[in-house]
Amino acid sequence: MHLILTGATGLVGSGVLHSMLTNASVSKVSILSRRPVPLADGHSKANVIIHKDFSSYPSEVLEQLKDADGVVWAQGISMMQVPKDQYEVLTHDYPLSFAKAISSTTSPKPFKFVYVSGEGATTKPTYFSSLFAIVKGRTEADLLALSKDPAYSNLRPFSVRPGGVDPTHHPEIQGHFNQRMGMEKFGGILLPILRATYKGMVSPTKDLGVFLTGLAMGDGAPLEGKGIEAEGRTINNVGFRRLAGI
Repeated sequence: MHLILTGATGLVGSGVLHSMLTNASVSKVSILSRRPVPLADGHSKANVIIHKDFSSYPSEVLEQLKDADGVVWAQGISMMQVPKDQYEVLTHDYPLSFAKAISSTTSPKPFKFVYVSGEGATTKPTYFSSLFAIVKGRTEADLLALSKDPAYSNLRPFSVRPGGVDPTHHPEIQGHFNQRMGMEKFGGILLPILRATYKGMVSPTKDLGVFLTGLAMGDGAPLEGKGIEAEGRTINNVGFRRLAGI
């Protein structure tokens, strides 16, 4: 099975990459990245494609992805690091651009698009909703709407909303992810508090990586049960932990 990954040098993406590389059912991992990915070094099934413009996908890139079965879109940035308009482009426009390109490339074969959103995202924002919540929620909704467009009907989108992403018990990725503002930067302070007082909001990277990889490998059918929304296509942290058995 051929899977695609973005955001491989980030916290969530590093966990996903480790899962993909160690999963015997995954035969090839194509990594779209702006820079080299040290965690992929030496792995025969890892194909790092250095790609600078995530709004456009030339034929030579898509040719390498035409037989792919799914993607985990873990690329992202903190809303505190960039201006509002740039955050919207990175968080919303880039995944939508790739979804359209990869759908056309892989059609008519069903293609699973797993978008890493975040707990707190909402498709029904209020005056008090943060930029993060609004833009992530809009991306979730637009991916679902895109899959209903006849031109992109082979898409099988999932949006996953992790809580506090915790790499504590994932030694294989230590030193391989970029530090940035947010939970990754302040995790040393916040994560122990979450683990002790609100365990249900913690998302261990090892379990999260396996779960996201599984969605990209699966049949793309809607999910059911507690923690599942949006026609079985959005999984909040409670749903993730339930389905992951943690």
